[in-house]
Amino acid sequence: MSKTLDLLAWRYAAKKMDPSRAVPEDAVARIVEAVRQTASSSGLQPYELLVVTNKDLRDQIRAVAWNQAQVVDASHLLVFAAWDNYTADRINAAFDLVNDERGFRNEGWEAYRQQLLANYTARDAETNYQHAARQAYIGLGTALLAAAEEQVDSTPMEGFDPDSVDKILGLREKGLRSVILLPLGYRAAEGDWLVNLKKVRRPLAQFATTVA
Repeated sequence: MSKTLDLLAWRYAAKKMDPSRAVPEDAVARIVEAVRQTASSSGLQPYELLVVTNKDLRDQIRAVAWNQAQVVDASHLLVFAAWDNYTADRINAAFDLVNDERGFRNEGWEAYRQQLLANYTARDAETNYQHAARQAYIGLGTALLAAAEEQVDSTPMEGFDPDSVDKILGLREKGLRSVILLPLGYRAAEGDWLVNLKKVRRPLAQFATTVA
């Protein structure tokens, strides 16, 4: 089995984290960097990643996240927050960064900029937010694998009230909306009903189809 498949076989959504064990900051930094380096539509990276360690804030988030203990028992809580809209300023900033880093302007690249400006800014904000949120899920997938590489447990959570999390973290004022939570920590030795159960996935024949 390849290393990637080994990592995916090892990881699961930990139901109980050990609050006495903290993930080293360098491991968290590598997980965050993996998300920063991952794919996104047109390279716009239309979301931000918040690394929440503040206990009071995480207590507040737990209260609006179905009381899931991993929010506070994990040592770090990642919050994926998508842009609330695609604006000309945001699109131009992304394209300008590419030009600055590469040190030149490309005619085809600039034509693509104008295409996105015309198409994205003409759409309503909710449509644009939903598109940005889907990009955040690409980052989530990368974070899950990067955490497994570090032998760090992670539990993706959609079970929370986004409006409340937005208020707790002041996201709307930054033009952001929370999409998904990802606690990072270490599985507890006892008390996790899922830890020793077999990982079950649909058979390959029912999941993947080759279209020749």
